[in-house]
Amino acid sequence: MIQKHNNPLRGIIVPLVTPLLNDNVLDFEGLDNLITHVIKGGVSGIFLLGTTGEAQNLSYELRRKLIKATCEKVGSRVPVLVGISDTCIDESARLAAYAARCGADAVVAAPPYYYIPGQVELIQYYTRLVSKIDLPLFLYNMPANVKIYIEHQTVLELAENPKIIGLKDSSANGVYFQKLLYSFKNKPFTLFVGPEEMMAEMVLMGGHGGVNGGANLYPELYVKLYEAALTKNMEVIQQLQSLVMEISNSLYTVGKYGSSYLKGLKTALNLKGICSDYMSEPFNKFEQKERNILADRMETIEGKMIL
Repeated sequence: MIQKHNNPLRGIIVPLVTPLLNDNVLDFEGLDNLITHVIKGGVSGIFLLGTTGEAQNLSYELRRKLIKATCEKVGSRVPVLVGISDTCIDESARLAAYAARCGADAVVAAPPYYYIPGQVELIQYYTRLVSKIDLPLFLYNMPANVKIYIEHQTVLELAENPKIIGLKDSSANGVYFQKLLYSFKNKPFTLFVGPEEMMAEMVLMGGHGGVNGGANLYPELYVKLYEAALTKNMEVIQQLQSLVMEISNSLYTVGKYGSSYLKGLKTALNLKGICSDYMSEPFNKFEQKERNILADRMETIEGKMIL
C-alpha cells in the first residue's frame, strides 16, 4: 500500500486501456500482453478505470474482473491504482473495498458528476468517502468531464487528511498546476499531470510525473522523457517532446469524434498486436480506412524513435 510517509510516488503512471472483446467480456490475453508491455517499458505504476480505461461505460461486474486480473498479473512489481469515480458514494466505497481485497495500492476518485457540487460539498464528499475506505486516495481533477474544478484551496484543505495522498490533474491548466506545486513544495503530496503534452514541463517545475495515455503504446518514450525532465536534460527533452507532440497531433486526431483519442490509442495497440481495439458502447472502433491512416502515421513516428 502507498502510504503518505512513503510519498510521493513518482514517474509515469500508465492509465491503462481496458482491452475488450465485447461490452461484457475482457480481452484477458490482450490485458496480459498490455501489462507485460508497459512494465517492460519502465512505468512506475498502473492506473485502472480512468478516462483512458473507459470506466464509466463498463459494468461493475466487468470492472471487478479487470481489477482482479490486473492485480494478479502485476503482483508487487508496481503499484496498482484503481479508479472509483461514481455519482454514488457507496458504489465508490464498495469498489474500493474490492480493490483492497485484490491487492490494489490506492484508489483515485474524480468529483461526483451530473449534479455540480460546490467546493464545501466537495470537501464533505471526499471526507466521507475516505472515512468509508481503507486504501489511500488520489484526487482526480477532470473538469472537462465532471464540470467542476477541485479548486486550489479545496485541495489544500483535503490534503490535511492523511488518507488523501495526491492529485492527478487533467485540467491542462498550467497556472492551476503551478499554484499546487508552489503550495506543496517539500510536502509529501503527489502531484501528477494528465496531459502528456505538458508532462515534461511540469516535472521540470517540480511535478512528480505524468498519468499519460500514450504510455500504453510507447511506455519507454514517456519514461525517458520523464527521466530527462527530472535531470533537466534539455537536449533530450526537446528530442522526445517532439515525438510526444507528433503522437498527440497524429494518432489522437483521426476523425472528428470526442472519442478520437481513445479510438486512436486502442487501434494503435491493436495494430501492434497487443490487444483488441473493441470500444465500449456507445463508441465504435475505427474502420479499415482509419486503421490505414493510423498505420501510416505510426510508421512515420516509429521511424524517428531512437530510445
